[in-house]
Amino acid sequence: MYELGVVYRNIRRAERAAADGLAALGSATVHEALGRVGLLQPYLRPIYAGAQVSGTAVTVLLQPGDNWMMHVAAEQIRPGDVVVATVTSACSDGYFGDLLATSFQARGARALIIDAGVRDVKTLQAMGFPVWAKAISAKGTIKATLGSVNIPVVCAGAQVNPGDVVIADIDGVVVVPAAMAQQVADAAEAREANEGAKRAIFASGVLGLDYYKMREGLEKAGLRYID
Repeated sequence: MYELGVVYRNIRRAERAAADGLAALGSATVHEALGRVGLLQPYLRPIYAGAQVSGTAVTVLLQPGDNWMMHVAAEQIRPGDVVVATVTSACSDGYFGDLLATSFQARGARALIIDAGVRDVKTLQAMGFPVWAKAISAKGTIKATLGSVNIPVVCAGAQVNPGDVVIADIDGVVVVPAAMAQQVADAAEAREANEGAKRAIFASGVLGLDYYKMREGLEKAGLRYID
């Protein structure tokens, strides 16, 4: 059960340097470094190509067709935050557009992740404000029912706590628990360095079949080559 009608103002955010560094490593590498957990459902897609961000989560619980709490959440944003919004039941209405984006951007928000709809996409793109959303919809919302801000939420199938690190790019959205941010950043950097070395090997013409010593296993599994 969600706690309704509350705003937690003094949340503990992940360490800034670790949170900021995860953007360059990307969602796929971070997901692997985290042990293949924390990935939001792939139906959340960026509204325009090229955006790649990380930041600390400000969470929002919304009611169907009602974006009142998005305005409440704007006051809680600090520079470097990513707003993560979910709805108490499925809804694809356009909860967010250019006016809210202007407010969020002025407060220092880096992006919005929302398990619902957005609109004004052309203007959002011109503003350079990235959004990962379930839908794009011109349908507006009302302001009548309380939700909450900065409580633990489930967004697109993943648990997100206020202050967690959110990494989002074209491959998807991943959430890293705040307490694990530096550990995951170190593991992701090591993984990226290892993949860089492999990339050079594969570029030289070496096959994964040989590098990973797959041939014996494939033969035992019954793979046959026919000329």
